Amino acid sequence: MAFLIRTIDHTAAGREIVRERMVESGSLTIGRAAENDIHLPDLAVEQHHVRIVPAPDGGLRIEAVGTLGFGLDGRSVDAANIDPREGGELALGSSILAITQGDDGVVGITIRQLETGEGEGDVLRSFALASTLPGKRALSWAFVGAILAAFLAVPIVTHLTRERIDPDAARAGQVALDSSWSTGRLSLAHHGLEDNCEACHVDAFVSVRGSTCLTCHQDLGEHTTAPRLADGRAPLGIGDAVQWSVAGLFGKEGPGACTTCHTEHEGPTRMEPASQKFCADCHAALDTRLTDTALGNASDFGKAHPQFRPAIFTRLQQTAPVRISLGDKPREVNGLKFPHDLHLDPQGGAARMAIRLGGGGYGSPLACKDCHTPNPDGIGFAPIDMEEDCESCHSLVYDKVGSTFRTLRHGDVRQAQADLIAMDRAPRRPVVTGRTRPGQFARGGRYYSNFGPPVSSFVGVNRALEPGGVCSECHLPTTRNGLADVMPVNLPDRFLIHGGFSHAAHRQEKCSSCHKAETSETSTDLLLPDLKSCRECHLGEDAVKAEVPSSCAMCHSYHVPGGSAAQGHPVMRRGSVPTVNRMGK
Repeated sequence: MAFLIRTIDHTAAGREIVRERMVESGSLTIGRAAENDIHLPDLAVEQHHVRIVPAPDGGLRIEAVGTLGFGLDGRSVDAANIDPREGGELALGSSILAITQGDDGVVGITIRQLETGEGEGDVLRSFALASTLPGKRALSWAFVGAILAAFLAVPIVTHLTRERIDPDAARAGQVALDSSWSTGRLSLAHHGLEDNCEACHVDAFVSVRGSTCLTCHQDLGEHTTAPRLADGRAPLGIGDAVQWSVAGLFGKEGPGACTTCHTEHEGPTRMEPASQKFCADCHAALDTRLTDTALGNASDFGKAHPQFRPAIFTRLQQTAPVRISLGDKPREVNGLKFPHDLHLDPQGGAARMAIRLGGGGYGSPLACKDCHTPNPDGIGFAPIDMEEDCESCHSLVYDKVGSTFRTLRHGDVRQAQADLIAMDRAPRRPVVTGRTRPGQFARGGRYYSNFGPPVSSFVGVNRALEPGGVCSECHLPTTRNGLADVMPVNLPDRFLIHGGFSHAAHRQEKCSSCHKAETSETSTDLLLPDLKSCRECHLGEDAVKAEVPSSCAMCHSYHVPGGSAAQGHPVMRRGSVPTVNRMGK
């Protein structure tokens, strides 16, 4: 029997190459082995896969030789009879063998490679559900429409038709399906607005505005006035100017807006403080743009930072403190006389008295903690209180009635004088003889006279407020309106009014590490650490060898005047410095 084998191949350019050969044989074998009449180099084809032999009535018998079947006209079979005059298509691996018979009786077998995607429709037609679905293109457009409707149209429509109210963390958002637009979770400070996007994003496709932030943060202080802030801001570089011009096209506010520093959707963490560069951009050369500024230039705490300028009183009867650089070695005049070295001397009289007063909370030589009590927040200390901190040693007792001691009222000079004078006018104790006086000499009679022993105060009224008197041990005597008095006491609650300092963060240090109180002989000594002392541990944000790399935000807050600092940040108030003025009434 004659078989015409025709092989069709394609070049890389797509040109078709046809090769023909005649095979005279009683049967035809097909497989991967080279000895087959038709060699198919395909791993999906067995070594000896199919044999074709003549069948009765001029047909052909196709049988699988191995364990695998073959495809015939879209069906998978192991054996089948075909009429070559009608033709048939045999599928083996990636090859298609088309069987035909011409008028000359020669059986022709055309071999070609299966094209990509060819026959997939036949496979789908065998599944009822797949055969009823639309095509891929139709499904793709349907999905695109559904996505646009759900995640674009619905959020936009509900956003435009919502009720406009102020941000409220307790109220659910009105915009539907807007969470799909979120670029990340909110910070811990704003986590309550997680499902209320419109609280901040008031207008669609417009950046968050500063006015929106102020609906909740209305008590936040400004860094300075807007015109002065603009004058002091460093000029933008070329790259920054281009970026801001592009951002302006999308409704983003310019430099100085809230969103310039405070970025959201970066995860449920605390908002990071501004970097050192943010402050240095303006403050590195601030005096070149604001020539009237009293602030020194600063760009790095370890390299370029002015000396500290505490607010102190430098003369008596001064109404307001002045800021003086520690480099000028200023002397503080607060109206008190208090030598720290005398009180902290472990061998001195104050130490011996404290040891004897063990039952009064002492029992050992005086230490800083005996007088300076930390505030609950650990940032600063409570004001010194005469009754609580001093009176254990410096008693103000002036009389005793039975088992009760009478004490002068500290802080009110006129009341103290009145108490002492009233004590001298009190009735004297009568002389008890066991007999009453007769007639007009009895109590209430015309000739009655109190012959009891005279009583005088422990502290003379006139001498208490004089130099050398009991009050002058701590206070400076003076005369006011012709009456003896003492100078007002002015003790600032805060010395560094533009910076924050937390003592709790430095509890591992000794007081003497920063405050040289043990060698201070007079109250005019300003016991504050200078810039060099702080630089022993703190250097700039990018310092490699610093024990504590410190950015500007560690001590300074941007929103200070009249407003509240960030949570956990040292409380800082600018402007007037609160003072303890107990004697200036």
